[in-house]
Amino acid sequence: MTNIEAICKGKIKMLAGYHLAGADLSGSDLADADLSQANLSGANLAGANLQRAILRANLRGADLSGADLRGADFRNADLRGAYFGNAQLSEASFGGAFLAGAAIGNVDLSGVDFRGADLRAVNFARAVLHHADLSHANLSGADLSGADLEEAILNGAVFRGANLTGANLLCAAIEQTVWDGALLDRACLQGTPLSL
Repeated sequence: MTNIEAICKGKIKMLAGYHLAGADLSGSDLADADLSQANLSGANLAGANLQRAILRANLRGADLSGADLRGADFRNADLRGAYFGNAQLSEASFGGAFLAGAAIGNVDLSGVDFRGADLRAVNFARAVLHHADLSHANLSGADLSGADLEEAILNGAVFRGANLTGANLLCAAIEQTVWDGALLDRACLQGTPLSL
């Protein structure tokens, strides 16, 4: 059995510092694995089970579509250009992560922690972000069209040039939020003390 086969079957869980750039780990069982400081750039993790995994790693351009990422720890990870289509992300933590240019649209991100994350130009179109914490995150140029940000925490976030057309911001916390050039056409602002 090769190392990749053993990893895919969940036989190796301590993967801190491993070089797995471009590896095909689709469908792998990596629940509770430690991938701290691993290089997973361009890796295929589609459909993988990464529940509660520590993914403070280089995942630049990785395919995480359909992956189970519930409770995963992505704090300070490099996820620029990563693809999260149909991934399960509840309770995941992205605090301080770099997600510029990532595609996370049409996904349920309720309660996810994005505090201080770099979310520039991220595609969050139609994403559900109920109670998500985006405080002090940089969402400049992000696409949040049709996104549901009901009761999200947006304090200190930067939405410079972001597209929030048709977004639901019902009762969102928005103290010291920067809206310069943001598109808010047809956005629901009820219960939000928005002052542009």
